[in-house]
Formats: sequence, structure tokens, C-alpha cells
Amino acid sequence: MQKQQKTLCLILSIACAGCQSLQLTKQSAQFQHRFVREQLVLHSDFPLPEQHRLVEELALQRERLSEKLLLPPTDEPIHIYLFAEGASYYDFLNQRFPGFPARRAIFVETDIELSVYAHWGDHVAEDLRHEVAHGYLHASVPNLPLWLDEGLAEYFEVGRGLRGVNQPHVELLAAQANLANWKPDLLRLEQLTSAAEMTQQDYAEAWAWVHYLLESGDDKANLLTDYLADLRQGVAGETLSARLKKRLAGPELAMAEHLQMLR
Repeated sequence: MQKQQKTLCLILSIACAGCQSLQLTKQSAQFQHRFVREQLVLHSDFPLPEQHRLVEELALQRERLSEKLLLPPTDEPIHIYLFAEGASYYDFLNQRFPGFPARRAIFVETDIELSVYAHWGDHVAEDLRHEVAHGYLHASVPNLPLWLDEGLAEYFEVGRGLRGVNQPHVELLAAQANLANWKPDLLRLEQLTSAAEMTQQDYAEAWAWVHYLLESGDDKANLLTDYLADLRQGVAGETLSARLKKRLAGPELAMAEHLQMLR
């Protein structure tokens, strides 16, 4: 299944706070089970053990993300709404977000809440790691560029111990490169503005740039963490591609070589 059919990150501006409060009240009534785990507030329409290993992993992801990206954690709650059945989940999305394409899981940022919606299906661990990463990132870094937001979520959706290697992305980009259908182009990614328009290849390339910066050594991780720190302070200035070109003569070639090593 293509990535654009899998998850979606939405940023909504709520004009009517009273209407939103009413919607949230109705929404909360649908979920009979609720508990808090550090920054995460879990709501479900089925009993979910508080000590479930996936809940533990999602809570630990906050520390992992903070340490890897040198971002101070925040206390802003991230609400996770879980459905036992896919049919209930998709019915809810159709009512709550009419007209939006169907996705296995979504992250929604409004003026008053960071929320993740998903159903307890075969891919729930991967989906929740991805969407909760969006939550942690949006709680800490305002105005995160789309490509970087998705690239980081793709990196952190991979299970612990794999150093962020998203193997399907490696194989996809390698296959497309062999067919002369793809070559790295960070400047093009930086111009994307809609997650709904991103292709599976765009997600894969966004992940590849993040992995290259974080895992290829030579202090390139500092380029990313410094950029995130500047975004957090509202003084980003130059794009990451411009910063990278100052550091390396041929960053596109270096990233492609990094991908070959991952194969």
C-alpha cells in the first residue's frame, strides 16, 4: 500500500471554538476507555491495557526523539484515539473530516489539540509510531517544513534497534534510480506544501535525507539539529538544502551513495 494511502498529517485552523468544544464532547463520549501515559492521552472504544508494550514504546519514543534531535520535550498533551474496528474508524473520519481521503491513521493539529486517530489493525504499531512522532515534533517545533516533518516521522516509525532504516524505502529508491526515474533533489522536496500531494517516492526520499543526515557520520547530524533549533526559535533563515550545500560539494551524490551502502 502506498504511503499516501497509509497516513496523513493535517493542520486545521478552528474558527469556532464553541463548535469545536461540542465536537470534542461528542467525540469523547464515543471512547469509553481513557488513561494518561506521560505526554500521551489514550482514548479507545475497547479495553486497552495501560502496560501494553506498544503504549510503552510510544511513551519511550518521546525520549528517543528528544535525544536524537536535541529537542527539549514539552508537556503538551497528544491525544490518541483508537478504534477496535476499521469500519468504525473510517465512519468516524467520514463524519469528522468529510471529504478527506481514507487513511489508515492520521495526525491532526488544531488550535487547541494535537490528535492521532487510528484503528487497531495489522499495521497499528508502525502507524502509531509515525503519527505520534508528528505529535512530539509539532509540540516542540513550530512551522516544521512538510518534507522534514514526514521524513522524521518515517525515520521514527521504524522499530527500535534498526537505526531508523526503512528498508522498503531503500528498495524503492534503488529500483527507481536503476530505472533512471529518480535522483535526490532536496530543493524540490522543500517546495512541497501538501501532504496529500506527496507520492510514496516523496516520502521515501524525505526519509532518505533524514537518515543520511542522522546516521552517516561526520557530524552531519549537527546540520539537522541546528536547523531544528533555529526553527524552534523562529530564526531558521536558510533552508536545510542551502546549509547542506555549504557543507558538502555534492550532497546529492553523497546521499545516493549512503543509500547504496544501506542495501
